[in-house]
Amino acid sequence: MTAAAPPPPLLRMTGIVKTFPGVRALDGVSFEVEPGEVHALVGENGAGKSTLMKILAGAQPADSGEIDVDGKRVAIDGPRTAERLGIGMIYQEFNLVPDLGVIENIVLGVEPRRGMFLDKPAAASEAAKVLGELGIALPLDRAARRLSVAEQQLTEIAKCLVRKARLIVMDEPTAALTEREIEALFSLIRKLKAQNVAFVYISHRLEELPRIADRITVLRDGKAIETRAAAQMPQDDVIRLMVGRSLKAHFPDLPPVAPDAPVVLDVRDVSAVSGVRVNDVAFQVHAGEIVGLAGLVGAGRTEIVRAIAGADVPTKGEIRVDGAQVVVRSPRGAIRAGIALITEDRKAQGLVLGMNVRENTTLAHLGLFVRGLFVDKSAETQTTNTEIAELRIRTPSAEQTVRNLSGGNQQKVVLAKWLIGHARVFLFDEPTRGIDVGAKAEIYALMVELLRGGAAIVMVSSELPEVLGMSHRVLVVRGGAIRAEFARGDATPDKVIAVATGVAA
Repeated sequence: MTAAAPPPPLLRMTGIVKTFPGVRALDGVSFEVEPGEVHALVGENGAGKSTLMKILAGAQPADSGEIDVDGKRVAIDGPRTAERLGIGMIYQEFNLVPDLGVIENIVLGVEPRRGMFLDKPAAASEAAKVLGELGIALPLDRAARRLSVAEQQLTEIAKCLVRKARLIVMDEPTAALTEREIEALFSLIRKLKAQNVAFVYISHRLEELPRIADRITVLRDGKAIETRAAAQMPQDDVIRLMVGRSLKAHFPDLPPVAPDAPVVLDVRDVSAVSGVRVNDVAFQVHAGEIVGLAGLVGAGRTEIVRAIAGADVPTKGEIRVDGAQVVVRSPRGAIRAGIALITEDRKAQGLVLGMNVRENTTLAHLGLFVRGLFVDKSAETQTTNTEIAELRIRTPSAEQTVRNLSGGNQQKVVLAKWLIGHARVFLFDEPTRGIDVGAKAEIYALMVELLRGGAAIVMVSSELPEVLGMSHRVLVVRGGAIRAEFARGDATPDKVIAVATGVAA
C-alpha cells in the first residue's frame, strides 16, 4: 500500500527575484513555513528579509518566482489579497491609529456596522472574544498612543487573529520589550502554535532564537544561504552564515585605560525630573574609558544620559568636562560643551528622515559651514564624504535620503554628526538596537577608535552581554540612582541582575 503523500507546507515561496535600480535585492530565494511552525528569518540589514516579506504581504510585486499557499498557486497583488489568504503582518513600527481605542484598532478594516456607522457593541464583543481566547487583558477603550509597547504588540496580534490569520510575520518583536514581556509574548506564540498558527520571526537578537524558533533560514546578499532546525544551528554558525565569515569574538578587545588618564566627564550629584526621577547621580569617566549603565527598563538609565546632555534639564548638581564646569540647560549647551547624545530612538530623535546624509551630518554644526548669509554646500559635501569614507557608511552618495539607509548605516550617520563637532563625551543610548551583527561589530570598532582618540563614553544598553562586553566599568541603575559599581573583571550577569532587581543592595 502506497504511503499517503505528506501535506504541502502552509507557505512555499520559490525562486523569488526582486530588483531595484542598481540592486538585486532578492536572487532566486526559496522559503517554506509549515503549519504551527515558528520559522526564524535572519540576515544582516540589506540581506533581503524585509523585501521578501513585503512581497508576501502584497506591498511589493516580485519580478519573478512563485508563491503557493496550502499547495495552491496564488498571485498576491496587494495587502487585501494577502489578508484573505490568512497572512498577517506585524511591522517593527506598529500600524495602529494612535487616537483610536483598542477595540477600533482591532476591527479596523473589518468593522461590524449598523448602516453607515460602527456597531460598537458587536466590535467590542468580537475584540473581547479574541482577547479572551488568548488569555489577554487589555484596556479596550484606551487610545493606542497610551498603550505600552507590549500592549500595542498584543493589539496587533489580535488584529491579525480577527482577520483569521494563519501565518503571522513578526519583525523585531522583542526589540523594546522587557524580559518578562518577552516571556509573555513567547508563551502566547506557543499557545497559537498549538492552534496551528504559524509565524515568520525576524530578529537580530540571535540569542533568543533557540527559545522560540523551530527552524532558521539565513539570508545574505539577497540569497537564501541555509535552512536548518534551530537546535542544529548554534549562534556562531548563524553569524558565520549571515556575514560570510566567522566572528569569533562578538566584542572587540577594549584598550586599557591609562593609569594617569584624565577625567573627561565628571557628574556631581545630578538630579532631574523626567519620566523617571534622577536622584543625586555621581560618577566619573576617564579619557579612553567606557562606563556602561545597566538596569531594568524604566530604571532611569536613559534619563541620566538625557540630563547630562541637556535634553532634560537637571534640577541640581554639577557637570564638568575636562575639569571645567559646563552649563547644559539645553542640548545646544551640551553640544558647545563637547557632549554628544546618540539617542535610543535614532529615527525619531537622532535623524531627520526626509533629509539626506549631508544635511543630517552637518545639521548640529551648521555654524561651521555658514559663509556670510549662506551655507557652503560644497564644504558640507566635502566634510560629509570624509565621514562616509572613515565610517564606511554604505550610501550611493551624500545626497541619499537617510530614510532609505539600513539601520546600521543610519546609526553611523548619527555618529558622523557628532564627530565633525569634535565631541569629547559620547553618550550612547542603545547603540546597536535593531541592527545586525555585522553592523554591530562596526559600531563597536568605531567606539574603540573613539577611545583611542581620548574620548569618554557612557553606554546604556538593555542587552546585558553588550554592557559587560563593552564596558571598562559597569554602574547598575535602579530607581533613577546608581546602586552599585563593578570593575570589568568583577561584573557578572548574576551580580548585575541582583542589584538591578533589588535582590542585592
